[in-house]
Amino acid sequence: MMTDNAIRDRVRGFGGHLVLGAIAVFSLVPILWMYLTALRPRGEVLDRSVLPHGMSLDNLRVAADLLPLGSLIGNTALMACGVAACQLFTALLAAYAFGRWRFRGDKVVFLVFVATWLVPFQVTMLPNYVLLSQLGWLNTLTGVIIPQVTAPFAVLLLRQHMRSFPRELLDAARMDGRSHWNTLWTVVVPSMRGPLAALAILLFVTAWNEYFWPLLVLSDPASVVQIGLRSLITEAGTDYGAMMAAAGSLCVPILAVYVVLQRQVVNAFVRSGLR
Repeated sequence: MMTDNAIRDRVRGFGGHLVLGAIAVFSLVPILWMYLTALRPRGEVLDRSVLPHGMSLDNLRVAADLLPLGSLIGNTALMACGVAACQLFTALLAAYAFGRWRFRGDKVVFLVFVATWLVPFQVTMLPNYVLLSQLGWLNTLTGVIIPQVTAPFAVLLLRQHMRSFPRELLDAARMDGRSHWNTLWTVVVPSMRGPLAALAILLFVTAWNEYFWPLLVLSDPASVVQIGLRSLITEAGTDYGAMMAAAGSLCVPILAVYVVLQRQVVNAFVRSGLR
């Protein structure tokens, strides 16, 4: 027979799952509405009915005529891979330094470094834009990638793993005569493939979803996803059917990546000790 405490625990568990389920459904509504709108016939795009009266691919055909969807996906993937790779590399070096070495004021330095995470993007936006203009990097993927080569969040995440890394292995590598650089790439990195892969996925998804900075730096409608979708909003009006069809098509790659690898993304937080 179940005790009162067990019954209360089950009720709390059921209530918690019910709340999480409601939040999940609420979060999925915009995505479902996007795809339902994309599949509506051209004349019913602004219809308020939940389900379309018929299914049509006309919106997708119009979007494919207006935008080079393949080019947009390729350029955005290249940009996201570049940002993720740079952030992962710099975070790995910084996290190794913070996790491996002890020196006077190391905690203060780390807190100052992490505090840069709290600086609003609007504060650094104009200086970065002016610098890119002087370097001639506007309207280039380089101009989008370079100002984002560091990510304090990634350093914070990897530092947690570095601090829990067995110091015996590091000491053995030092006694073996290996340099810090050699130890990092031959001892630490092979042992942290899981956390590094999870963080790389997370950084890639974040870079793909970045909207404002690419919109500020780039102007060619055929450059990245963000600019391509923005080009569908004109003074003559907005073709919402084509926009939803384009957005739905351009979301497929990143949705597929997240669905397939979501467990590793979750493990990046759980194994880091963050709550």
